[in-house]
Amino acid sequence: MFDKLTQKVSDALRVLSGKATITEKNIDDAVEAIKMALLEADVNLRVVRRFINATIEEAKGEKVLRSVDPGQQFIKIVHDKLVSFLGDAKQDLRLKGPDTLSVILMLGLQGSGKTTSSAKLALRLKKEGRKPLLAACDLVRPAAMEQLAVLGGQIGVPVYKEDGATDSVKVYKEALLWARKNMIDTIIIDTTGRLQIDEPMMEELSRLKAASSPEELLLVADSMTGQSAVDIAKTFDEKIGLTGVVLTKFDSDTRGGAALSLKTITGKPIKFVGTGEKPEDFEPFHPDRIANRILGMGDVVSLVEKAQEVIDQKEAEALAKKIEKETFTLEDWLTQLRSIKKMGSLQSMLDMIPGMAGQVTEEDIDKEDLKTQEAILSSMTKKERANHLIIGPSRRSRIARGSGTSVAEVARLIKKFEKMRTMMKKITKMNRNPSAAQSMMARLQSRFK
Repeated sequence: MFDKLTQKVSDALRVLSGKATITEKNIDDAVEAIKMALLEADVNLRVVRRFINATIEEAKGEKVLRSVDPGQQFIKIVHDKLVSFLGDAKQDLRLKGPDTLSVILMLGLQGSGKTTSSAKLALRLKKEGRKPLLAACDLVRPAAMEQLAVLGGQIGVPVYKEDGATDSVKVYKEALLWARKNMIDTIIIDTTGRLQIDEPMMEELSRLKAASSPEELLLVADSMTGQSAVDIAKTFDEKIGLTGVVLTKFDSDTRGGAALSLKTITGKPIKFVGTGEKPEDFEPFHPDRIANRILGMGDVVSLVEKAQEVIDQKEAEALAKKIEKETFTLEDWLTQLRSIKKMGSLQSMLDMIPGMAGQVTEEDIDKEDLKTQEAILSSMTKKERANHLIIGPSRRSRIARGSGTSVAEVARLIKKFEKMRTMMKKITKMNRNPSAAQSMMARLQSRFK
């Protein structure tokens, strides 16, 4: 995500970081590099100008040039301006209480990911304790209703659809009656889309808006389209009115133009982003966290939240005790590998680790090796995973056949596991003895100087 932008902005800031004094020329050079990075990232020209002017005005003040750490002060200014242009703070959905029905109108062109995003939003609301209903009101795109029905079945959310229907407003009204009978508190309407904006579509959406009086009108836009997404959002807002935006394919957006331009140009906040193909890959948009990622500072909070979603607290505590008592097994290793897979793409996790964004990519990680490890571990019996010492030559041959690998690869995995256990043992001792930890860190640093 934002790989090139992160790399170039980080390079520009690195020149100033740690300097005891900086000059106006230093600031001009850094700002010029950031400006070029933003333009290459397809950020709207008007937004770039506003960003640069605001940054220069504040950066050339006495507070920066005469501060104890001017480089850090400048970085803070850039960070704060990014947060402001991204939308200041996370914007929640404006829904009524669970005792009153709320309506969300999902808008967008064909191919933007509107139907999938409707289902993802329904799953998120379901996890938050609400009772959503998906209303299939896209009567134009072939198979749109069927797609929504399939997605609803996958996430356990009811879908109201009428095969052969021709009036989306009538479908909504029938869905509303069904919702009231079945104690539904949120209706998410998947609306019609076109390959491009036209009057018949806008007319139909206006009728749906008038009939449903929605609390939220969310435009679903493809972040990969950059400035086109911003132009589409502006048109939808002028003709229908928006309360927010959902950006899809956010994990694949290497430029960031749409995210950085939308709020300034349309005045509407980005409320959610799609970060993958799974129903769970749908996150609230946090401007401060995205600013951190752009500046290469990572996003540890989001990483922890992802981990909490897939790792049970009791299991995590039990694992910590196993590591402390040196009873960590191959079974535990297999569990951890599967948990990592549930957290999403490796690239999305790398982007959240400070200093890793733009430096290490998913291509740098041997994903085939991870698959091989899981295959070997899955081919072992529970007894073998509980005690790797019983895995002799005959067992290794059987495991190799079952996993489609070689005896050498099985032996290599067991050796790697034993090294891992040794390292965990050392870390546990260091936690008990801070001076030993400092000594080890000093030795490691001296090796890599």
